[in-house]
Amino acid sequence: MLLHIAGVLDQDQVAEFRRVLDSADWIDGRETVGSQGAQVKRNEQLPDTSPLRELLGQRIQKALASNPLFHAAALPLRYLPPRFNRYSGGGTYGFHVDGSVMTVNLPGHALAQLRSDIACTVFLSEPDEYDGGELIVSDTYGEHEVKLPAGDAVVYPASSLHKVQPVTRGARVASFLWVQSLVRDEGQRRLLFELDTSIQTLTRSGADHAAVLTLTSVYHNLLRRWAET
Repeated sequence: MLLHIAGVLDQDQVAEFRRVLDSADWIDGRETVGSQGAQVKRNEQLPDTSPLRELLGQRIQKALASNPLFHAAALPLRYLPPRFNRYSGGGTYGFHVDGSVMTVNLPGHALAQLRSDIACTVFLSEPDEYDGGELIVSDTYGEHEVKLPAGDAVVYPASSLHKVQPVTRGARVASFLWVQSLVRDEGQRRLLFELDTSIQTLTRSGADHAAVLTLTSVYHNLLRRWAET
């Protein structure tokens, strides 16, 4: 499921992020991928050891965690701390698939393995600031082009082939991260999301309370059946 989530960050937050990121020290993005990814990746990233990456990443993660639509779609169990990248001067990232298992530092600096179920990009540049830079996500229904307003996010299965088109003018700045979901199977997550959003719609419309309660029970019993903790 590919989902657009509007307004993860507001305009003031985006402006503050850009102010500090525009003067940050960036490194070659190929330093954070394996040999196959390095063949098709041409961008810049904040170093993983950067205090700025940690500070801004915590704010991104907090904003996502408090967003009801993101929570309903992702059902997050663990996050890989958000990273930041910049594409300019023809920068691009050819078709690739994300690593299936990644190492994450949990609170207390313990290392754990994270299964990358869901990928998320939070756009920090307005679409008219740069040419190109579209995120292309390929699935069984074809290729989907994503280029969103600053502060908006897109989530999609990390198993998808995807790429970033060359940026031929300006700079495309974004944050990206991966999530291990409570529900491993993408099809089951989609069903739960559709059920959850339907329950919310029925509740707002004043539908029969007993029927809504029954659907809510079905949702939680399916989640109980499918969740891995």
